[in-house]
Amino acid sequence: MNDGARDTGGLDPARDRSQRRRTPWGRRSPYSHPRQLDGRQVDGRQFDGGRPSVATYAALDLGTNNCRLLVARPTSDGFRVVDAFSRIIRLGEGVSTSGRISERAIGRAVEALAICRDKMKTRGVTRARLIATEACRAAANGPEFRTRIAEEVGLDLEIIGRDTEAELAATGCTPLMDHNADGVILFDIGGGSSELVRLGRSVPVRGGPPLPEIQAWISIPIGVVTLAERHGGHAVTRETYEAMIAEVAVHVDRFVAEHGSPAIDRVHLLGTSGTVTTIAGVFLDLKRYDRRRVDGCWLSDVEVTSVIERLLGWSYEDRVANACIGAERADLVLAGCAILDAMRRAFPCRRLRVADRGLREGMLVKMMREDGVWDRTGEDPR
Repeated sequence: MNDGARDTGGLDPARDRSQRRRTPWGRRSPYSHPRQLDGRQVDGRQFDGGRPSVATYAALDLGTNNCRLLVARPTSDGFRVVDAFSRIIRLGEGVSTSGRISERAIGRAVEALAICRDKMKTRGVTRARLIATEACRAAANGPEFRTRIAEEVGLDLEIIGRDTEAELAATGCTPLMDHNADGVILFDIGGGSSELVRLGRSVPVRGGPPLPEIQAWISIPIGVVTLAERHGGHAVTRETYEAMIAEVAVHVDRFVAEHGSPAIDRVHLLGTSGTVTTIAGVFLDLKRYDRRRVDGCWLSDVEVTSVIERLLGWSYEDRVANACIGAERADLVLAGCAILDAMRRAFPCRRLRVADRGLREGMLVKMMREDGVWDRTGEDPR
């Protein structure tokens, strides 16, 4: 897989509409050679008055359901998050039926993206990548929406392809692979699409996070928003739930038929999505969501089944009342569980590892690796 030839996203910090100029933020490898900025810029580090400071990176993921931002600085073996933002905006609401992003959804996106822009300016971000996924790919007015965001917010979004989305998810989640396993079945359940990736043992690297070894992948044009809109998300009967699973299984079974199934006892599932983090939060009986307890936790196949059965037995009001679900996810969580169950039936692994990470972390790793921040042996970028 490759990233394609599109320009990546950027930020116009000046917001000067009368003199719009191309920003270097987010462009392909802008620091791959020494260059000038406000001070001396060398290999991704800025030197002011002879004193080095670490570059600050930002990764923004504008999905069908969520708008998420991470701002981070490199460390000796990874990165340290210095700021973050996440908001459910439902950009893809109604796209599956109307074929267009609605004005209300655009308004929610503009508001959330303006907050992200201000956070990046406040943190002094020196390089950013700003992506949009399935909602913008599928909507007839996706390009128009991208232009509007550039004009109103000053952010230059990159509408990525499904191959890039799968690659970024794999890059962001590879550190959570069990080193003793032969590989993993990685899945990313999104709002408008879901990615399924078969990974082998990660590639050894000299510095930074491990590289993913992608053996096969598929992007399924079904996510929690589109599935819930077609089947309903408030009152979900067993029959409705099975119908959801069957719709997804058509795509998953095709993937298995084409690429085969690994030895199940030598691999594990690795899930990144609001669905699996919600399942983990419910299983752990968290009174409020806690990423530190969820990210990287293990669930057995029996434990996952137990939580899904509980969710199927709850009313919509019960789901709203749960601290790890709430009103924003209550009508989507069972659609996500159905997508997960379609994958579990195809790959009946005994263990699932939960990842509260994904595309944003993948973007950060790729930008930092392109800039060579982990190539300088003997240096600590902190």
